[in-house]
Amino acid sequence: MIEDLYIEAVAYGGNGIGHYCGKVVFVPFVAPGDHVRCRIVQQKKRYSEATVEEIISSSTMRIKPACPVFGLCGGCQWQHLDYQEQCVWKERIFRDFVVRKLGADPGVVLPIMPSCHQWEYRSRVQFKCLNTPAGLQVGFYRRGSHFVVPVSHCPVIHPALNRARELFRAWIDKTPWAGQVPQIDLAVDDGGRVRAVVHCLSGDLDALSRHLKPLAEEADFALFVQSGRKENLLHVCGPMELIIEVDTPVLRLGYGPGGFAQINLSQNRAMVREVIATLISNPPGRVLDLFCGMGNFSLPVARLAQQVIGVESYRQSIEMARLNARLNNIDNALFFVGESFGAASLYAAEGAIDLVILDPPRSGAYDVARELAQVRPERILYVSCDPPTLSRDLQPLLHNGYRLVWSRPYDLFPHTHHIESITLLEKVPGEVRGVTKY
Repeated sequence: MIEDLYIEAVAYGGNGIGHYCGKVVFVPFVAPGDHVRCRIVQQKKRYSEATVEEIISSSTMRIKPACPVFGLCGGCQWQHLDYQEQCVWKERIFRDFVVRKLGADPGVVLPIMPSCHQWEYRSRVQFKCLNTPAGLQVGFYRRGSHFVVPVSHCPVIHPALNRARELFRAWIDKTPWAGQVPQIDLAVDDGGRVRAVVHCLSGDLDALSRHLKPLAEEADFALFVQSGRKENLLHVCGPMELIIEVDTPVLRLGYGPGGFAQINLSQNRAMVREVIATLISNPPGRVLDLFCGMGNFSLPVARLAQQVIGVESYRQSIEMARLNARLNNIDNALFFVGESFGAASLYAAEGAIDLVILDPPRSGAYDVARELAQVRPERILYVSCDPPTLSRDLQPLLHNGYRLVWSRPYDLFPHTHHIESITLLEKVPGEVRGVTKY
């Protein structure tokens, strides 16, 4: 037991940081300035992990969480922190990654872009389901477990998705499928249209589809059911795609079930604006967009570039990107199904690449970064959702003839520890031979 621990800061991952007997102590759900009494739950060689037993005195940064299950649900880590303070700490944490891990000048880290909306910003959500004697429970996993915490209202998701959650709970509760539905995926687009994917463990989806179809049609929902992998989606009713809007004049981009769109649509528009503002004074020639999805960055950039080539491994996303290009009258964007690793070498063999955009998943793209150090495009725009993998992936580029021009964190996920970012690299003039191992 630690009787008196002062919380000095917060770390990436959401935990507070204190020091006890010369060792760092990580504590969840505390605020900088808190004095707490806590219990050690994990002893490591260089640090300890603890849980709060009592808050002796509260930080001035601490506020009352908006959600009654905050601390139980694993979704949010920082609802007890004032939103402005959340942004201050996210910018500080991100700057530390860029400066400490990459040796960059602090001045290259631009101010964080806060979210326009700190509540009701999520346009996509995965609800976990558990059938119990008291009825079907629909909510989220408890932190660090697969125990379902039921929720009646989540303050960070779009109101249409809260309403849809309750409707699907009622539609499935007390039916033969109540114990067969582990998850319901809900999404809403810029026009307010709702799409649902109901996951079912049973191989027979027809009866479930017949049960849900008239209910979904009456509610004006697009509905899909799925058993196993996303390639097994069954379209039940409603439009295939949701529509998001980006750029000026507006591009309307569709994405299908199983495809990807950012969960914070207004912040996604802000990131697209930043990319366009970066390129408009020096328009790119040939552009390669890796992990391109349905064309979120490819198609706005195509308005400036001579040619854009988009590469994505999920075939349905490429089909949507091609359709989006046609519907928006963009004829200089080509889209191909393929792995991102190897694409730069393949397309560079057909002609010089001026700009590479990459927006990888949380695991990053280290192999792609090493390949880019050999292909050597003039500019690289890296869109990241994970500062640790970003700093790892940039190292082989910065050690092989590239310089970091600027990097800006974006808050797409208020009340969580997650940090999105955009980073611009430029090739340093002069020949670089080989690639330094790193």
